[in-house]
Amino acid sequence: MSRKAAEGLLAQVRDAVDRGATLHVGGELAEHGWFTPAVLTGVTPDMRAYREELFGPVAVVYSVSDDDEAVALANDVPFGLGGAVFSSDEQRAIAVASRLEVGMANVNTSAGEGADVPFGGTKRSGFGREL
Repeated sequence: MSRKAAEGLLAQVRDAVDRGATLHVGGELAEHGWFTPAVLTGVTPDMRAYREELFGPVAVVYSVSDDDEAVALANDVPFGLGGAVFSSDEQRAIAVASRLEVGMANVNTSAGEGADVPFGGTKRSGFGREL
């Protein structure tokens, strides 16, 4: 990550905290463009961290009451490159993943794994697939 990119990520984290989010760990700019991994909660739609892609080690954690609320939250963004659903109930995870508005949906594995998986997105993350 370049210093400029790290500074942009720091601005997104600071915007969230300034607007009421909680920074639980990390979120500090270090030497040479390093950014300490961060965890945010309480992020709301008026914050940059909600509406913009975070290209760096920042996890935004949400609490939802059910699968429908989780899907609505996940789809409430202008991007849709990839997503992942983790669960001990694989069939439930597959059902939830099938409702995500993303180009690549994974179950119990991080997004983008596998040479045989078509790569592509939806919304402002692009349209189409490539192998």
